[in-house]
Amino acid sequence: MKKVALIPARYAATRFPAKLMQMLGAKPVIRHTYDNTLATGLFDEVIVATDSDIIFNEITTHGGKAVMSRKQHESGSDRIAEAVASMQVDIVVNVQGDEPFVKKEPLKKLLNVFEGEEGKKVQVASLMQVLKEQKFIDDPNYVKVAVDKNCNSLFFSRSVIPYPRSTQAAIVYYEHIGVYAFRKQALLNFTNWPITPLESAEKIECLRYLENGVPLKMVIVDYMGVEIDTPEDLERAARYL
Repeated sequence: MKKVALIPARYAATRFPAKLMQMLGAKPVIRHTYDNTLATGLFDEVIVATDSDIIFNEITTHGGKAVMSRKQHESGSDRIAEAVASMQVDIVVNVQGDEPFVKKEPLKKLLNVFEGEEGKKVQVASLMQVLKEQKFIDDPNYVKVAVDKNCNSLFFSRSVIPYPRSTQAAIVYYEHIGVYAFRKQALLNFTNWPITPLESAEKIECLRYLENGVPLKMVIVDYMGVEIDTPEDLERAARYL
């Protein structure tokens, strides 16, 4: 199977404008993401898909691969679908540009779910990690996911799910890490579906799959680092680095 990593990189982020070009140590966030994805050695190609000349130039002048989006997109998945539409590829991995601490093992586990007979049933997969601190469980910037006994997604929300109505139940909370793997056709199908009501309400793009009857196979991984959504996250990332 040919495997390609695409990194959607929008410049004008709503909560933290130009966050991907903020300096994290010696280089911008987006280059940490690109370089660390490339360093995994798991992919035939790693490409940044961006709407920004600034980001495009940052990647290409340092020897990386980038493509410019031809139009505006509602989601990162829409952006990378444009880039892969004409490519011969089997599995597309969407690595979010604001995930600078990408590591090999989580991505390897993600790719492995497409292998074998069971893997043939998987159309879309993504990562999750256990959330333990209550402040992060309560924080709407941390997307939570509830899964069934086979680790197929049931729902994604910025709210606390499941809600702890019972104080006796032992609840495990999972944070959805915004790294996806798709079969190419599943990704192209996504772009042909209109934005769905739950997706629109929560501003969580993968709800479009659930609302069209496609579950995501979720993979539990250890902590991947810090997702950059706010200036405070950037400060945490600098300490983590």
